[in-house]
Amino acid sequence: MTATIGQGTSRTDGSTQHLQYELHLPHPVDKVWAAVATPGGLPGWLAAADVFEPRLGGAVTLRWLNGGEDATHSGRVTAWDPGVVAEYTIDLHGRCRFHLERVGAAGTTLRFTNEFEGDDALRLDCLAGWHDHFGLLSDALDGRPKDWSTWTTARWQELRDMYETATPR
Repeated sequence: MTATIGQGTSRTDGSTQHLQYELHLPHPVDKVWAAVATPGGLPGWLAAADVFEPRLGGAVTLRWLNGGEDATHSGRVTAWDPGVVAEYTIDLHGRCRFHLERVGAAGTTLRFTNEFEGDDALRLDCLAGWHDHFGLLSDALDGRPKDWSTWTTARWQELRDMYETATPR
């Protein structure tokens, strides 16, 4: 079984953007949890966890390793159920919720939601960004964490163009 990353969907309520993804991963829940909810797992596909208090209300500071000067964002753990739900609400990226569900003996469905304030351009940027990161998550789970020194905007731009064409406003 290979990872399946479905196209993200979105809706807009006023200035609030709601993004959703569903990933089908051929890895057990504990391995996926370690990637999305631990300071050791996050840098392999998303961001360095400079501060990470794994509990409801705990502080979180994530530093995107593909970003520039404004790549560090802080907030709180707003939902925490080990092995099931990790949710971080951080400045700029808003509420980021990872919900894991066991599938068979060794699979996981990851349902991701992201809610934030922003315009349509930011919505498209984030759809592309999360899609790109979820491809990196799949690679990291397969034992190939991202070497951030090789990151470029090429894949992100390809995905953004796809989302812009697929979800015209």
